[in-house]
Amino acid sequence: MRIDLHTHSTQSDGTESPADVMRSAAKAGLDVIALTDHDTTRGWGQAARAIAETGVTLVPGIEISCAYDGISIHLLGYFIDPLDAPLLGELERARSSRRTRAQRMVERLAPDTGLRWAQVQEQFGADTTIGRPHIADALVAAGVVASRDEAFASYLASGSKYHVSHYAPDPAFATRLVRAAGGVPVMAHPFAAARGRTVDVDVIEGMADAGLAGLEVHHRDHTAEAIGQGLKLAERLGLLVTGSSDYHGTGKENQLGENTTSPEVLEALAAQATSGSGPLRP
Repeated sequence: MRIDLHTHSTQSDGTESPADVMRSAAKAGLDVIALTDHDTTRGWGQAARAIAETGVTLVPGIEISCAYDGISIHLLGYFIDPLDAPLLGELERARSSRRTRAQRMVERLAPDTGLRWAQVQEQFGADTTIGRPHIADALVAAGVVASRDEAFASYLASGSKYHVSHYAPDPAFATRLVRAAGGVPVMAHPFAAARGRTVDVDVIEGMADAGLAGLEVHHRDHTAEAIGQGLKLAERLGLLVTGSSDYHGTGKENQLGENTTSPEVLEALAAQATSGSGPLRP
């Protein structure tokens, strides 16, 4: 059984609809995928309606953007109650901050690139969680850069003069929110140093104390050394080990199924859920 527990759709910064992510998963020979869009569960329904067509089991998930001491941290939450009020409130706060941040970045970019907010709006739908990838896509469409990667290496880099930060919750707080919503929290790509600074182990230990269930150790942004570090840390803290693609369609080079999670780990994750939710099977 091939299981990929980290994918994105057009509900956040992926380039395929939730249903098309399911279809792509079937074509890639996957049996199970988790849809984990940033700060939203709004793609679950579309993905669930594609289960019968594709034969792919769906794990309902989310990716929460967190921060600690200025360092970006991503927390995957599986099997949450999508109507949990405290979690919904925190997600809406983050989504609103993301939109304001994007608008401010476009204002800074405008004098040097000619980019306008209306051009960015063409890159996302009404319910989309807005992020820098949408600005990158607008820069590509305007001919300012050739690709998302080029945009992130220049105009959208964290250290560029155009960069604006956005609200993101503390990771231990977010971990507790996921648990309170009946879900199961797993830290995404914890040692992806190529993305920027990574947190010290004591931050992950704090997340474990708050209820963290696992670490996404097997990820393309982890070196062999980082994978070894992750495996040792997971064993010491009693955490489950997952592997995922972090698929974004054509938005990134990541390919579905390039890293996978064992059936035993998925079963263990599902067993920890208290929301009454589980994998949605054909």
